[in-house]
Amino acid sequence: MARVKRAVNAHKKRRVILERASGYRGQRSRLYRKAKEQVTHSLVYNYNDRKKRKGDFRQLWIQRINAAARANGVTYNRFVQGLKAANVEIDRKMLADLAVNDPAVFASLVEVAQKALPTDVNAPRVAADAA
Repeated sequence: MARVKRAVNAHKKRRVILERASGYRGQRSRLYRKAKEQVTHSLVYNYNDRKKRKGDFRQLWIQRINAAARANGVTYNRFVQGLKAANVEIDRKMLADLAVNDPAVFASLVEVAQKALPTDVNAPRVAADAA
């Protein structure tokens, strides 16, 4: 059987793991097995938090929109309902940006949303859509 020569590959694999673990405390930055475990956990945390970050930003945008909408005399729920009724297709990220950086434009959007809302909250949706 032929001799397997893989010292270079093994050293490279270990070096890459230890370089990735360079900022960790204690054995996790010095011992290969501990470093490998921590690096794999870190990659899992990174993956999960990239997904979580999207929800966190959406939550922040909704809070900003709600604060600006209430400052203009309408709740977030009614504001979004009015925008849908007025067929205004603008996402929450842009609404939050307008609320923070351009309050005048946001106020005009609130007016558009309020005009599109039915005066009777319990009115059937068919009548609201047909109007």
